[in-house]
Amino acid sequence: MLTEVDEFLTTTGLDALAAGRLVVVPTSRWYMICADAANPTAYQAILHGKQRPQNKPLALVVPHLDRARELLDLTPDTERLAAAFWPGDLALFLPWRHQHDADRYHVVGSPALTTHAPGPLGALAATFPGLLAAPTVNVSGDGGPDDRGPAIILTEVDEFLTTTGLDALVIDGGICPAANHLTILDCTSPDTRLVRAGLVHPRAINAAIGQPTPS
Repeated sequence: MLTEVDEFLTTTGLDALAAGRLVVVPTSRWYMICADAANPTAYQAILHGKQRPQNKPLALVVPHLDRARELLDLTPDTERLAAAFWPGDLALFLPWRHQHDADRYHVVGSPALTTHAPGPLGALAATFPGLLAAPTVNVSGDGGPDDRGPAIILTEVDEFLTTTGLDALVIDGGICPAANHLTILDCTSPDTRLVRAGLVHPRAINAAIGQPTPS
């Protein structure tokens, strides 16, 4: 089922998530496939369809910074990074404040791979009563020269859904232009560490926290 971007905040998308269905959302990078992070059936469907290892976490999409503060421990560096780059193309490994939340949202790992997204993904996270878990729309690959990477156009989304047999509500966002990853940082210790390079450059990270970021 295809839904225009202007319609994605209607009850159709929210009801789909609440009912355990998946929702495919465009970002500036590529399409992401979303599920209720507290629904094990939904995220297990994603893991199975993507052929993704069980121990590889999905991204936790928080609706706003205050919600992240409620759930997770933020260091002073984390606060600086969030102020500089959220909502945006940055994900942070953050420790849970309470074990019961870590257990409920275990699909995003402990520490939790956390982002606050702009655009349709962020707007969906802001209106959904729960929390979203979201990986890219593609079968997990090895990143080699023949690996096309995540879907950036609707025909690639359709191909993924047909190949995997997943049922999803698809939000039409046209072409996703950046085709690059979130930058990922480990913020679980006093020394922030670069885990994966992406759209947010290490020099920008350094400028935000005022010190070199070791890789």
